[in-house]
Amino acid sequence: MFIFSAMRHFAHELRELGYQVQYTKIDDQENTHSFTAELERAIKLYQPEKVVVTEPSEYRVLESFKDHEFNLPIEIRQDDRFLSTHDEFKEWANGRKQLRMEYFYREMRKKYNILIDNGKPTGGQWNYDHENRKPAKDGMSIPKTFSIEPDSITLEVMDLVSEKFSNHFGDTEPFHFAVTRKQSLLALNQFIEKRLINFGDYQDAMIEGEPWMYHSHISFYLNCGLLFPLECVKAVEDAYQKGQVPLNAAEGFIRQIIGWREYVCGIYWRRMRGYEFEEVFDASGKLPPLFWGGEAKMNCLHQCVKETKENAYAHHIQRLMILGNFALIAGLSPKEINEWYLIVYADAYHWVELPNVTGMILFGDGGLLASKPYASSGAYINKMSDYCKKCHYKVSHKNGLDACPFNYLYWDFLNRNQDKLKKNNRLGFVYKNLERMDEEKIETIKKDSRRFLKSLENGEEV
Repeated sequence: MFIFSAMRHFAHELRELGYQVQYTKIDDQENTHSFTAELERAIKLYQPEKVVVTEPSEYRVLESFKDHEFNLPIEIRQDDRFLSTHDEFKEWANGRKQLRMEYFYREMRKKYNILIDNGKPTGGQWNYDHENRKPAKDGMSIPKTFSIEPDSITLEVMDLVSEKFSNHFGDTEPFHFAVTRKQSLLALNQFIEKRLINFGDYQDAMIEGEPWMYHSHISFYLNCGLLFPLECVKAVEDAYQKGQVPLNAAEGFIRQIIGWREYVCGIYWRRMRGYEFEEVFDASGKLPPLFWGGEAKMNCLHQCVKETKENAYAHHIQRLMILGNFALIAGLSPKEINEWYLIVYADAYHWVELPNVTGMILFGDGGLLASKPYASSGAYINKMSDYCKKCHYKVSHKNGLDACPFNYLYWDFLNRNQDKLKKNNRLGFVYKNLERMDEEKIETIKKDSRRFLKSLENGEEV
C-alpha cells in the first residue's frame, strides 16, 4: 500500500507540474508486469531517441536493463539517494583486509564535513555508541510517530490491495505512512522536534506495546526517495548545534545514515550476485509459523512479529537481537529468513535487506560485515526490554521446560559451531566459559535444544 500510494502521488505531482507521465498501474489491462516489457511498450508508443533511467537499487533489475536489446541508447544515471558512489566505496575497500563500517563512516563525516570542528570530530570522539544503550525505564513518555489521514488516492490503493492481496501477511489499517515528499519532511521534522532528544540514550531499548520508541521511522521515505540522506543529516546536525538535542543523539542518528546505510549499500554492490548464497553454519531449519503470526509462548518473538504485522516496521534491535538472534541460534534457513525480511518490512529493498540479514544477522559472509555473530542469551533481552515479565518462560532458568529457549539455544549454537567460531578474537571469553562447563551441563544444553528445535520443526507452539 505504501509503495503504490507513494508512486501514484508522485505521478500526480508530476502531472500537476506539467510533465507528460505514462504511469502503469498494477490493475491496468495492458500491464505486462515486467520492467523491460513495459519500457518496450513505451518505446513503441513514443518512438524516443533514447531512454534515460535512474540506476535501479537491485542488481538483478539493473542487469535486466543492461542485457535487454532495446535497439536504442539506454542512459543509466547515478542513483542520487546515496552519498557514496560504487566507485568511491570500491576505492575505499580495495586493499583492506577488513571492511569495518567505523572507518568508512569517519571518511564520510570528513567528506561532508558533518560534526567536524577544526578537522576533528565534534566532542573529541567519532562514535558515541557506548552512550546509546540505556535500557527502558518505567513511566517513559514516548511521543507518537508521524501519522496522516489517507486521502482519496491512498484509500483507492487500500481497497485495491485488500482485494488483490488479502491473503498476504500484514494489516491494512491503520495506514499512517507519509506518501509525498511534503509529508515526509513533516515526519522528519516531527522526529527532530519530539523524539530525537531521547533517541541516543534509548535507541536499543524495547517496551511491550511501544513499537516506535524514539526512532525516526524515516527509512521508508529515504529508501524510496521521498527524503534525501544529506538533508536529514544536516537537519539533525543543525538541531545539535542549536542546543536542541545532545551529541550522542545527533551522532547516533547521523551514523545510521551516512555510516551504516551507505556502508551496507557499498557492501551490496561490491558482493552482489554471490552474496545471497553465502552461509557459514549450514543452517536449514524451516521458517516456523510464529514468523507468520502463529501463536508463540516466547513473548519477545510474539511482540516483534505482532508489531511487524501491524506496522510493516520493527526497530533495529527487534530485527537484530530478537528475530535475527533467534533465526541464527535456532539454525533457520538463510534463504527463508532473507525472503521473510524482504517481504514484511516497508523499508526493505534487496540492497539493504541482503547485507543486513546475510552479513549482520546470520554471519553468512564469515565476518566481512560483522566482526562476530550477533547471538545472545535471554539475559540481553531481559536487560534491554520488559518482554520477559509476561513471558511463559523464565529468563532466570537456564535449562528445563520452563527455561528461556534463548538461554540453551545460545550455548548450543556456540558449542556446535566451535570449529568455525572458536578462533574469533571477540568470542575468546565466551568460549573459555564454555570450556569450563562439565559434560553433564553440555548434554543438558544439547537435550533441551534438540527438544525445542523438534517442536519448532513440527510447527508446535513454542
